[in-house]
Amino acid sequence: VQLVESGGGLVQVGGSLKLTCATSGISFDDYAVGWFRQAPGKEREGVAYIGSAPGRPYYVDSVKGRFTVSRDNAKKTVYLQMNRLKPEDSGTYICEAGNYYGEGTQVTVTS
Repeated sequence: VQLVESGGGLVQVGGSLKLTCATSGISFDDYAVGWFRQAPGKEREGVAYIGSAPGRPYYVDSVKGRFTVSRDNAKKTVYLQMNRLKPEDSGTYICEAGNYYGEGTQVTVTS
């Protein structure tokens, strides 16, 4: 099983990033997938998730209207489009699929 995140980086306030999580070795279609983030000194926070069945994705309140989670079942990949980034969005973003996790990609938003 592999979940490999990419797309993180350093961006200024108001900028955008698109994170990608490519998975292999799992029945991707069967799982809700998404992202959580971990920042130093803060608790882990679920950011955005999308279910295996059609429906409304979940977003933590602080990112609603700015982030969009999506999935491509054919590619077994989940995405997180992040717009209008804020310094408080900084952290390690980790992909989650079922009970599986990636190692994360770092997002740093500078003012």
